Amino acid sequence: MPNLGIYLIGLREGLEATLVVSILVAFVVKADRRNRLPLIWLGVGAAVAVSVLFGYLLSYTETSLLADPSDRELFEAITSVLAVLFVTWMIFWMRKVSRRLKGDLTAKLAEAIAVGGFAVLVMAFLAVVREGIETSLIFYAAAQNTGGNGPLLALTGGVATSVVIGVLLYLGAVRINLGRFFTWTGVLLVFVAGGILKYGVHDFQEANVLPGLNDHAFDISASFPPTEWYAELVRGLFNFTPAPTVLETIAWAAYVVVVLVFFLWPAKPSAPAAEPVADDATSTKETAQK
Repeated sequence: MPNLGIYLIGLREGLEATLVVSILVAFVVKADRRNRLPLIWLGVGAAVAVSVLFGYLLSYTETSLLADPSDRELFEAITSVLAVLFVTWMIFWMRKVSRRLKGDLTAKLAEAIAVGGFAVLVMAFLAVVREGIETSLIFYAAAQNTGGNGPLLALTGGVATSVVIGVLLYLGAVRINLGRFFTWTGVLLVFVAGGILKYGVHDFQEANVLPGLNDHAFDISASFPPTEWYAELVRGLFNFTPAPTVLETIAWAAYVVVVLVFFLWPAKPSAPAAEPVADDATSTKETAQK
């Protein structure tokens, strides 16, 4: 419960990466270029390694390189803001390109195959590393105010779930409306990002960059027992705190309202020639059999 938001991050980012990999694999199988599969997997593995290293460097910087507590608060605040920017960009980017994702990826992969093996490796690496670095940054920011191994287990669980879903889609065992999935998870991630932004504002206040650390918008600590399941659910998904500052509350409300309005605003009809992401994922079994 306390790490539900982190689980959602792992699920969403993991499924995006899984779809990318499945499209690349299906394309080389369909094109009868199976000899390029090891290069794709090598690129994917390198992207995962770089993403894990990036996450380690974030943690190492805070715990080992920054001795002053105010510097640590400032570092956490900056990474929180960057994570919010990445989440916001991610959900709008996926809404924009989801219907042409397969075409874009396969066109780039076809060009890479024509160039040579190293180009295929680099293309697979670049296609996945963005998702991995985003995940590391967002995870670091979301896990700052939690302890123990819970956040890492939640992220691992989310990624593992996404891989299982991706494999089932590839095998044709399940069908999911991925457009609707990304819309609903996008809405939930807006609230998660709003909570990360709220924590970032609080860190800026603790670092004395922003004022109002002791000016609370409200305080319901007495009626919000932290051990109750509903308290853990709200805190885990929305990063809710029972005594936020005025500035935290304003930042959270402004972000959530503005981003939700733009995200849920009906998009302009796209060109009918593009294929939906759902079809891309669920058609991979057929392409693999050709």
